[in-house]
Amino acid sequence: MRSSPEKSILLVNPWIHDFAAYDLWMKPLGLLYLGGILRSRGYRVSLLDCLEFTLFPGELTRNLKPPKRKESGRGHVFKEVIPKPEPLRGIQRQYRRYGIPPEVAQKYLRRLPRPELILMTSSMTYWYPGVWETIRLLRETLPGVPVILGGIYATLCPGHARKHSGADRVLPGAWDGDKMRIVAEMLGEPGNRLDEGFPSWPYPAFDLYPHPPYVCLLTRCGCPFSCTYCASHRLAKGFESREPGEVLEEIAFWQAKFGVRDFAFYDDALLIGPSSHILPILQGVIEKGFSCRFHGPNALHARAISREVADFLHRAGFQTIRLGLETSDEALQARTGGKVNNQEFRVAVENLKRAGYAGEEIGVYLLAGLPGQTVGEVEESIAKVRETGARPIIVEYSPIPGTAMFEEAQKSSPFDIAGEPLFHNNSILPCQWEGFTWGDFRRLKAGLKGKP
Repeated sequence: MRSSPEKSILLVNPWIHDFAAYDLWMKPLGLLYLGGILRSRGYRVSLLDCLEFTLFPGELTRNLKPPKRKESGRGHVFKEVIPKPEPLRGIQRQYRRYGIPPEVAQKYLRRLPRPELILMTSSMTYWYPGVWETIRLLRETLPGVPVILGGIYATLCPGHARKHSGADRVLPGAWDGDKMRIVAEMLGEPGNRLDEGFPSWPYPAFDLYPHPPYVCLLTRCGCPFSCTYCASHRLAKGFESREPGEVLEEIAFWQAKFGVRDFAFYDDALLIGPSSHILPILQGVIEKGFSCRFHGPNALHARAISREVADFLHRAGFQTIRLGLETSDEALQARTGGKVNNQEFRVAVENLKRAGYAGEEIGVYLLAGLPGQTVGEVEESIAKVRETGARPIIVEYSPIPGTAMFEEAQKSSPFDIAGEPLFHNNSILPCQWEGFTWGDFRRLKAGLKGKP
């Protein structure tokens, strides 16, 4: 099915409302994939990404100071202090809108062709105030245009989104043929169901950005693990992989089209089954002479980092290495999913160092603030990471609806995390208790500054 050529769809990535936000290659990849799919069906597609300063013409932003960015593309996001929502009034930190000012977004919208339909994504559940504000702006600027809301918030808190967001339709779950049928029907076209399997998707529509400094790659959809704190199983259907040759073709495409050198992998399980997946990709990068810098902001599975994998990661230009250890407590490792143990982690770090990575280049994610977790357990995890020479990175636990750990989090949290998604915010340490207080967390973070 192809649309009539006059049908126009606006894709929207909303503002973030939070105490803190930083752009670690943060692009709405699912929304951009959707843009590619829709264009392949004959629709005209435009983009409002409220977070991307460079999307907006210079005459609209000339009075604004651009946020600082590193050469690789990561960096700060334009921000403004705004009032805190009522449930967060007691938190003694400034609350901000991250993204372009509303008046700039509104002027930009008025320059775009009026769409027949708006498709909007959402990210963290506790960022929903930014979603609501964006929908209000769309209603004011483009009255009468239907808004469909999808993404993480819509998937994990669908009832909340349907009741409060102001969207015409809320479509939870991964993109599939049923959602394509709904889009077509809302545009007054035949509602034929079209199955859009992940490996067959066209490239994401990164060309909607002017001169993108980096591109996000997704080589696999889903994850074979079932970690109790993670919602991957809610956000993707099964576990699907693209062919390594197709990934190499995409890298070559973006390099030829925009001269892109930096690529950020969004995979949840990039290294699993390395001989049939990541190794052929990295070997192809080397053989074809691509000049790339690869980044893995999502945790890599330490269990899969053999000497061979570590060597190919280094030779192919993989710069940002982040391992997911989460905790060195072996009982907690087993209870939360068993994806790695301490011995496997130590071997992975040793293999990476042998391949040429300095210890401080190997970041290791550790979860803090898990239900019932003590500050001593986190201190021990930090110490064991430092023993290997790697760099510990503390990540505050965020309780996620639909995960196996959420019920346990409800029992240990002083906040109403079941009724108010704002309390999922890891910045407030949702499961703090007498054995792990906000003061404990601040002390741990301060102790990591400037240390490997």
